[in-house]
Formats: sequence, C-alpha cells, structure tokens
Amino acid sequence: MLQQIYPQVQHDFQYELNKDMHIAAAHFIPNDEAGKCRFVHGHTYFVNVTIAGDELDDSGFLVNFSRIKKIVHDRFDHTVLNDHKDLFNENDSDFFPTTEVVARTIWEVVQKELDGMKSAPKCVQVYVRETPTSYVVFRPKKQVEKE
Repeated sequence: MLQQIYPQVQHDFQYELNKDMHIAAAHFIPNDEAGKCRFVHGHTYFVNVTIAGDELDDSGFLVNFSRIKKIVHDRFDHTVLNDHKDLFNENDSDFFPTTEVVARTIWEVVQKELDGMKSAPKCVQVYVRETPTSYVVFRPKKQVEKE
C-alpha cells in the first residue's frame, strides 16, 4: 500500500486514528454551472477519516476500524450518491453531492455514530480525493463553550 500524506489537524486529544477507504460511486451536480459534472459520472473516491479522543473502549480501541468502514464504505460504495435522498437533494446547493458536501456529509454520518459512544471520540477531519489532482478537507468548526 502506498503511504498517504494528509493535511494535519491540530487537537489536544491523546489518540488519533485514521481510516483510509476507496469508494466507487457515481453522482451528478444538478446545476448548469457544473458543466460536464451535471451529467451522471463516477469516481473512485479516496476517503480518509480522522478520529481523535482520550478514552479507549472496553476492547482497547478508540474506534474499531471495521466500524468506521461499515459507517462509510458500506453505505456509499457502488452507489449513486444522489440516490441517498436522506443526505443529498437536488433543490438546495448545500446538499448537492459535490466533493465539499460529500466530505461534510461523511463527517456528519461518522460523528452521529460517535456521539453514541460513551468514550466520546470526535471526528476531527474528513479528507476526500475525487481525482488524482483534486481533493477537499472538511474540519468541523470548534464549538465555543458557554459560561
């Protein structure tokens, strides 16, 4: 396997894990300004999910790698992203399946799963490479604590 280098995200957690995945999926961007991308086409997306936390679970994992694969790869691989109507739609550009929105959506799906874990890990970064020359990094904004 080829060594991958990702942009680093700064955090104060003790543990950080990264899970790499390839996802073969089709999509289209329902907007005339998308040019050729407004037509159905496919990519072999390369996805990296970064999760951080301070506590390990009862098995000694921050999060089991197979759980991350199930959450992301098993849901999106060999699908048409636009068909995931619970996540994407053709009426609001914030929900078109662009690479930016795909990265944010993967973060949302992963973090929702992590929110149910008692060890409270956080998804701190999602990296999605659409082509050999184009990628997006999504990082959630830090929440400001209220006093």
